[in-house]
Order: sequence, then C-alpha cells, then structure tokens
Amino acid sequence: MKISDIAGKRVATAYPGLVGHHLSQLNIKADVVRLDGAVESSVRLGVADLIADVVSTGNTLRQAGLEMFGDPILKSEAVLIKRAGTQTAPEFETLQRRLSGVVIARQYVLLDYDIQKSFLENACTLTPGLESPTISPLAKEDWVAVRAMVPRKDTNRVMDELWAIGARGILVTDIHACRL
Repeated sequence: MKISDIAGKRVATAYPGLVGHHLSQLNIKADVVRLDGAVESSVRLGVADLIADVVSTGNTLRQAGLEMFGDPILKSEAVLIKRAGTQTAPEFETLQRRLSGVVIARQYVLLDYDIQKSFLENACTLTPGLESPTISPLAKEDWVAVRAMVPRKDTNRVMDELWAIGARGILVTDIHACRL
C-alpha cells in the first residue's frame, strides 16, 4: 500500500488532529474516525479501512493481522528537565528512579530454568544476571532452579543454549519495572 492509497478511506485514530493535519499536508482527503482504546481492532470490526496509531514495535498490529506502511507521522521522546544549579527535590529523584526502572526493565527479561547441578557452572556462564543469578534447591536431588535477568535481545539464543546443555522448564517473564 502507498500513502496515496489512503485517499477516500476511513482512517481510525486516537489522534484525529495530528492525523488530519498530516493527511492535509500530503493533500490526501480521507475520513478520520476518532477512536479511543484498541484502535487496531477497528478494521476487523468494519469501523475503518486502516488505522494511524502509536507503536513501538508493531507487535500488536501484526497480531491483529495488520502491517505498517509509509513513514512515521511523528517521532517523539520524553525528556526529563531540571533547572541547573538548583537542589534536586526528593520527588524528582523518585520520578527519575521510576522512569529509569521502566526504561531498563524494557531491555531485560527474567529467565527461570531448572538444571542439574553438574551443568550449573556452564548455565551460569550463559545467564550471569546483573550481579549473579539466584539459585534455589529443588526437591529433585541434584537439581536447582536458576533465575537471572537476561538482555531481551538475547532471549531465544540463550534459551537454545541452555536447552542444549540440559536446562529444562525454561520460562521467560517480562519485567515491567525495576530498581538497579
């Protein structure tokens, strides 16, 4: 699909002003439909022909059977600012830690797995964690449970390598926030 194909279509979005302005700049006439919430379901429900939405990875769109096309309408970033030479308020430091915790958490997952003690050293080489992995005994003799933070981008490779050395019950959990 090309951007010009939007002409005459219904475009669902939670940002009608922004999308309408963008289409106007491109001289494209389309019907902008304002929606709140799960905009990606609007095509399947027949409310719209396509959507303009905020995405980070596009996974939600792909899960809805949609695909991205064209250039981004807008790129943005959040910036935390304080006045130079002023004392930092405790509330500001709390906010900064919270934001940092979310940003860092998005880069990691928690990996849990069970492994025989005889393979533990090799496993810990693959999953050293940030300081060290958490190791807990299991009821099954000579086996331990291991938990470690792993870079999100390495998840599948690490899981494959752990499986190859005998790890079982490998689980991956998203981390929503952390303090490191």
